[in-house]
Amino acid sequence: MVCGAFTLRRFQLRRALGTFDASVRLASGRWRAGVCRYTDRELEFLALYSLSPIPRRRYLRSSLELDGWREVQGSDARRLPAGWVITLLRYQGDEIELAMDYGAYTGLSSWLEAGPVVGVGTWR
Repeated sequence: MVCGAFTLRRFQLRRALGTFDASVRLASGRWRAGVCRYTDRELEFLALYSLSPIPRRRYLRSSLELDGWREVQGSDARRLPAGWVITLLRYQGDEIELAMDYGAYTGLSSWLEAGPVVGVGTWR
């Protein structure tokens, strides 16, 4: 029954526009699977193995910087799906590694680049 609840939750999350499967590297070095969701001002990370509707992490769009991506290698290859890439981000001085498929990476980079320019927009 619990497994069915997780499956239903993931299905509902992925049905919405602006969502994609992802994993975030924790401070311990382990990966946490989840779903990322774009909003107009934030990138939200919802843990896959949780029934909470509240995102585990929120990253303000205006404070996120994209440092590129790299292919999955070494021990990460056993923990992440084939064909995924690891996106390197900076958020308020901290480094974040977010794994996703390459299509989701291109969407993320477009979303970040499409934000208002510093000094011109309403929130940057």
